[in-house]
Amino acid sequence: MIEHYVLIKHLHVTAATLSILFFMLRAWWSVREVTLLQSRWVKVAPHVIDTTLLVLGVVLMVMLSLWPHQHPWLAAKLIALLAYIGLGTVAIKRGSTPRVRAVAALAAVATFAYMLGAAIRHSPLSWLV
Repeated sequence: MIEHYVLIKHLHVTAATLSILFFMLRAWWSVREVTLLQSRWVKVAPHVIDTTLLVLGVVLMVMLSLWPHQHPWLAAKLIALLAYIGLGTVAIKRGSTPRVRAVAALAAVATFAYMLGAAIRHSPLSWLV
């Protein structure tokens, strides 16, 4: 399976890119209260993309024997993922006002940027190192 590492990593990065871009579009629609946000494909696509992203991440973790309790950057990334998911639900559907949704969306994007830095730098300090 290690011979497929480059392909799996590229697919993971592609899924992450699609995930954040589609999240930002949906967050914009949520803040602007665009009715397209209620379309079936808009509700289903993020689940397909994010499930793919998560599965590929787990495959990489197992393939490389990277365990969160042994690699603080990975543990930090997974904890940040939970925060990102929570902020994302507020940004897209649970925020009571457009302003609340906008603030949650900005915080979610910042959290995603933190996760990206933790993954690239292999440090829980993310971009600070």
